[in-house]
Amino acid sequence: MEQLGSFAPYLGLLGLICSLFVYVMVTRKSPGNETMQDIAELIETGAMAFLRREYMILAAFIVIVAALLGWQLGVPTMICFISGAICSILAGFIGMMSATKANVRTTEAARSEGVGAALLVAFGGGTVMGLAVAGLGLLGVGIFAAIYGTPEQAANINGFAMGASSIALFARVGGGIFTKAADVGADLVGKVEAGIPEDDPRNPGVIADNVGDNVGDVAGMGADIFESYVSSMVATIAIAATLQLADLGALVAGDPVRARTILMSLPLILAGIGLLASLIGDLSVLVSKNCGPASAPPSPAWFTAAPF
Repeated sequence: MEQLGSFAPYLGLLGLICSLFVYVMVTRKSPGNETMQDIAELIETGAMAFLRREYMILAAFIVIVAALLGWQLGVPTMICFISGAICSILAGFIGMMSATKANVRTTEAARSEGVGAALLVAFGGGTVMGLAVAGLGLLGVGIFAAIYGTPEQAANINGFAMGASSIALFARVGGGIFTKAADVGADLVGKVEAGIPEDDPRNPGVIADNVGDNVGDVAGMGADIFESYVSSMVATIAIAATLQLADLGALVAGDPVRARTILMSLPLILAGIGLLASLIGDLSVLVSKNCGPASAPPSPAWFTAAPF
């Protein structure tokens, strides 16, 4: 069973390939008329400018913390930290690229083709970041688990989770502050002072508000989800690596060392199964895109008669 954990990096690559495939499918959809494209371009340009500025500042933070970790905890932990930070940045950036492309295409699909087509585009835009988060997490943790997968070296993998957490902290908070400030400013200046309807693109604050929604709820959320995803796997590996051999003997009689190896591989195995299940779920949307709640069959009599 413990050998199954070695497949984690390959499943991570599979997730990234599928993410790229879905992204290409989304970008091939129509972006709408010229006005829609102009507004979408303004939002995309603002979002990318925000991320570029934010990541430039975070780069200095990463370098300083990585140097301190290398000095106090060793080079392996430093490498894991830098890798976790880079993967977290990539998760948010990929999500941002997908969202800024999918937003206007979802609108156009809903306008010209209906709810089913809009669902596919919107779901595809979110799927890109979801698969990228899972793929990057499995790839990163899987590689470092293969290198430092012994109880004596497992502490180095904690650096990967720390790198992911560091980026998630700033990306989530920074994006959230930006979007809330832009939202309040757009309402005060647009609706109160200028008398412009809410969410009118003639109000520059509305564009900033939409930029903030993307950087906070997409890029920031992507880094946040990546951190949670990675930290849960790394924490489980750390717990398994520090369990006493006497406690592990009850799991695999006569071979507590193998029991520890199995437990250290378990989070990677479960995450890999989860990624495969997600791919199946994504494919099911293609089949059920036109199925609404009203088309669901009626509940059986035994269910409606149940006393709960």
